[in-house]
Amino acid sequence: MKNQSIEVSVVMPCLNEQETLGTCIEKAQRALNTLGVQGEVVVADNGSTDESVAIAECFGVRVVHQPLRGYGAAYLAGFAAAQGKFIVMGDADDTYDFTDLGRFIIPLHEGFDLVMGNRFKREMLPGAMPWARRYIGNPILSGILRWLFGTSISDSHCGMRSFTEEAYTRMALQTTGMEFASEMVIKAVQANLKILEIPINYYHRAGESKLKPIRDAARHIHFMLKYKISDKI
Repeated sequence: MKNQSIEVSVVMPCLNEQETLGTCIEKAQRALNTLGVQGEVVVADNGSTDESVAIAECFGVRVVHQPLRGYGAAYLAGFAAAQGKFIVMGDADDTYDFTDLGRFIIPLHEGFDLVMGNRFKREMLPGAMPWARRYIGNPILSGILRWLFGTSISDSHCGMRSFTEEAYTRMALQTTGMEFASEMVIKAVQANLKILEIPINYYHRAGESKLKPIRDAARHIHFMLKYKISDKI
């Protein structure tokens, strides 16, 4: 049974993020306290072999274990465990600023269903995103998604987002890999959700990236084309 007193759940997927996880949790908890919001942090561990789980437990946050590997799989486990009526999602690699939670929460109070960050319309620190992803990969994938599904989202792969519990139910997300990011945008558009895109800062990550650019791009394209043709997963 859900704790009705929790308003916001901050969900972070985690796979060997011991260098940055504590920083992200501390920022999120501090932001919730500053905002005066009753909230929680949920870490969706995807099979970490380092000290990530121990670090999360030291901060007193809930840890959900998801043995099935994958970006989407981790998030699905984290969302299922979330208690809040509003959910904020973001990677645990410190590329996103969790002290910025207010700008993701306030629009949900104002009637928006989904808030998307845009890393290209504010400050992107040098080296935060490889040149090929910044100027080729992300623009092309976002462009294909806009063309196929009529979205207006210009950074469809930004990993920091927020949405209401009702919006999550309506999106009925299913994919377990990196294509989860595209699925959310597609289903939000098809469900006629009210979407807001806001500019955010994007920082250089510590540690090794989990992205496999060619493979992940291929998965996104395959998913988008398959979904467009069949109108279902």
